[in-house]
Amino acid sequence: MTDKELFEKKEEYLGKKVTLEGWIKNHRKQKEFGFISFSDGTYFTQIQIVYEKELNNFEEIMKFHIGSSIRVEGEVVSSPKAGQDFEIHATKIELIGDCPEDYPIQPKPHSREFLREQAYLRPRTNLFQAVFRIRSKASYAIHKYFQDRDYVYLHAPLITAADAEGAGEMFKVTTLNLENLPKTKDGKVDYSKDFFGRPSSLTVSGQLQGETFALAYKKIYTFGPTFRAENSNTKTHANEFWMIEPEIAFCDLEQDMEIMEEMLKYVVEYVLENCMEELTFLDNFVEKGLLEKLKHLVNSKAVRITHEEAITYLKESKKKFEFEPQYGEDLAREHEKYLTEEKFNSPVFVYNWPKDIKAFYMRANDDQKTVAAVDLLVPGSGELMGGSQREERLDVLNKRMDELKMSKEELWWYLKLREYGGCPHSGFGMGFERLIMYLTGVENIRDVIPYPRTPGNCEF
Repeated sequence: MTDKELFEKKEEYLGKKVTLEGWIKNHRKQKEFGFISFSDGTYFTQIQIVYEKELNNFEEIMKFHIGSSIRVEGEVVSSPKAGQDFEIHATKIELIGDCPEDYPIQPKPHSREFLREQAYLRPRTNLFQAVFRIRSKASYAIHKYFQDRDYVYLHAPLITAADAEGAGEMFKVTTLNLENLPKTKDGKVDYSKDFFGRPSSLTVSGQLQGETFALAYKKIYTFGPTFRAENSNTKTHANEFWMIEPEIAFCDLEQDMEIMEEMLKYVVEYVLENCMEELTFLDNFVEKGLLEKLKHLVNSKAVRITHEEAITYLKESKKKFEFEPQYGEDLAREHEKYLTEEKFNSPVFVYNWPKDIKAFYMRANDDQKTVAAVDLLVPGSGELMGGSQREERLDVLNKRMDELKMSKEELWWYLKLREYGGCPHSGFGMGFERLIMYLTGVENIRDVIPYPRTPGNCEF
C-alpha cells in the first residue's frame, strides 16, 4: 500500500497490519528502541515508524542510514505524539537499498543554491516535495479546465521557422558542421544544405499554429515547452519554460478576459482543494500569508482598466516610483504592485496597450494608437497572463508587418488564414513556471522547474 492510501483511510487501518516501501528521512536511535521518519513519496506528511529491541535484526536496523530505501511491515496504532494521528509499530524492517553516510540530503536546512547543485536529489526535500506536487496538480487542473469545456489539446511543433514574437531571441536548430559551414556564393551560410533546407529554431510560442487549429475546432489550447535564447540571469527568466496558450474563435477581447479570469481561479481553487498539506508548509516556511493570498484571489473580482487609465492612476498616486510611469510605455513591477495591492487590492486587467510596444498580430483599435491587448496582474506577483484579440483583417495585418519590416514569405500561411473563412478570434498565454511561483511563494524560477535551463547551466 502507499502512504497516501494510509493517510486518507487511517481510521480503517487502525489496528491492522500494513506493508510499506519507501525511504528513511530521519532516524533517531535509543538503547531499547528507535524512530524512523518514513516516506514513500505519495503523501507530503511523513510517517513515524517505531521499532523495538524485540526485532531479531534490531542491531542491524540501528545502522540504517538516512536516504536508504526500506520495506516495513507493522501495525497501525494511534500515536501519543501531538499532531500525529497514527504511527507504525514495526514487526519487520528490511533494507532494500543502502545509502552512505555522506548522502547530501540530511535532515537539516539546506540553501536553495546548494540544492540546485544537487538537483537530482532535491525532490526528496520537503520544499521540493511540496513545489513539484503542486506543479503536478496545477498541470492536471489546467488540462481538466480546458478538456471539460471541449477545448482541443494541440501539440504545437517545438521546431519551427516562424518567430511568433518577432524578437529574434531563438535557439537555432541545425545539423550543419559548425567547424566547416557550407557557404553561398555571397559568403552567407547555405541553409539549403541544412536538415530542413532553411533556417529553423526552437519555438518561442505555439500561438500562430494554435490560431490555425482554432479556426477549425473553435477552441484549442497548447501546453508545452517553449524556448528563449535570452541571456538573462534574473529570478524570473529561464531559457526553457512551459506555456499555456488557448486560442478561441468568435471571441473578442472582453470574452478573452472572462476566460482568463475563470481559468486562473479554477486552477488556484483546485490546488487549494488538493494540496493543502503542501500549501500549509509553504505558508509557514516560504511565504507567510500564502493561503490568504490564494483564497483572496479566488474570491475577488478582477478590475478592468485601460493602459492609459493605469498610467493616470499611477501618476495621480503621487508615489515616488523608481521608474516614472509614462504613457506609451510598459509597466514596471512596482507599478503592477501598486495597482494590485494598494489601489484596488484585487487582480487587475490592463487592456488597450500602446501599439508600438506590442506584437504584430494584435488587433489595431480604431484610435490607431492602441491594440486590443491585455495583461492580467495579480496581487503578490504582478503580471501573470497576457493576451489579445488577434488581427483578423488581412489589409491591416499586411500594413502592420510592413511597418515592422517583417518577412511575409515566412508567414504566408498565417496571412492566408485570414482569406479562408477568417473570423474574430482571441487568445492568451501564461508562463506555467510563473504560475507555480505564484502558487508556492517560491521567488526564483530555477526552483519551480525540475532541471532549470539558464545561461551557462545545462547540467542534469
